[in-house]
Amino acid sequence: MSIHKIRTRSLVSKRVAALVSGLVLLLSACVAPPPPPEIVPVPEPPPVAEIPVEPLQPVPWDEIEGWPGTDLLASFEAFVAGCRALRFKEEWQDACTAATELEAKSGTTLMQFYERWFVPHKVYNEDGSDTGTITGYYVPDLDGSRVRTDRFRFPLYAVPDDLLVIDLRNVYPELGSYRLRGRVDGRRVVPYFSRSELDDGVDSLSGKELFWVDDPVELFFLHIQGSGRINLENGEKVMVNYAEQNGHPYRSIGRLLLERGEMTRDQMSMQNIRLWAQDNPDQVPALLGENPSFVFFRELESRIQSPPGSLGIPLTPQVSIAVDPRVIPLGAPVFLDTTWPYNPKPLRKLMVAQDTGGAIKGNVRGDFFWGMGDEAGALAGRMKQDGRFWVLLPRSLEEGVTGSAAEVHKENREIAGGG
Repeated sequence: MSIHKIRTRSLVSKRVAALVSGLVLLLSACVAPPPPPEIVPVPEPPPVAEIPVEPLQPVPWDEIEGWPGTDLLASFEAFVAGCRALRFKEEWQDACTAATELEAKSGTTLMQFYERWFVPHKVYNEDGSDTGTITGYYVPDLDGSRVRTDRFRFPLYAVPDDLLVIDLRNVYPELGSYRLRGRVDGRRVVPYFSRSELDDGVDSLSGKELFWVDDPVELFFLHIQGSGRINLENGEKVMVNYAEQNGHPYRSIGRLLLERGEMTRDQMSMQNIRLWAQDNPDQVPALLGENPSFVFFRELESRIQSPPGSLGIPLTPQVSIAVDPRVIPLGAPVFLDTTWPYNPKPLRKLMVAQDTGGAIKGNVRGDFFWGMGDEAGALAGRMKQDGRFWVLLPRSLEEGVTGSAAEVHKENREIAGGG
């Protein structure tokens, strides 16, 4: 074969190879690219379950801020008085027996008594915080008469005969915390009369007047406090106490005055509401009527000089405190850490849970009983402080005699109708 033919074939071979390579590249460019890898969505993490905060948690004594506080003797005597109601409960029997048998009552022996027979439990809110609102209440003094006169024109009423109180607990246990109040209208049960309707006068109140007083604003505050002392013209002093309520919700007239710009939040107090009423007498009936809630009273025996609380024991000034009984058992000693009204000075002392209140709802929520008269009213009217609680529960609970603090909390809610 000649050299020319060899070269020609070689050249052709190279051209064919180049052509084939080009076709391969061209064909490969025409092939659809492989599909992208499938993206698998990453599932969102499940929501973190909220672990309920135990409202009563045991703590060492040295964790109580300010223990033992001031005036242990007064709180001890109030606790002993409360044992008349607690003695039927097994978990309180040992502590009550020891209290009644205690002879020496110095500050040291009283502190040792509490530390021997009780375990402190710090009180927490449902969100885990430990601070709540502490307000104050008192027993107002009102000048009054058993008959209407030109001066005494505003009545306190006993419970009217047509007021129905309906307890649905046996039929609907889930409604156990509700007691309905109403009246019969034909074949229907309808809401009872509101404050404005009662103030205008209804037939069912005729003959139910207990006393007549001379100041509608002071009478309104008596409805809020729930107890009071009527000073009669002959010098007699008569205690009156909450008996029933008309079933309407409470609405704060102080908040209404704030919303209307009549005073600032810093100015808000019972004393300044009184001053506003004196300056605006024509507006007083309409303002009071904004609160539809109305309280009916009962006259207490003459020997009673301090009103009984929900525990059935006469209240002790600056010792008794109203609490939410679904959380704190009535009768229990409660150490309070707060401040004085309108004053940063610490107020730390042992009190006793002896009362409740319609507005006292929540784990760390209390109403401090200041006592009777104008001085107590001045303090109560200004008190709205932050505070913390430590409730003292019998040591027998921790030793497994009757149950845990959690079981006591559950029992309290059932007794109070909270479910």
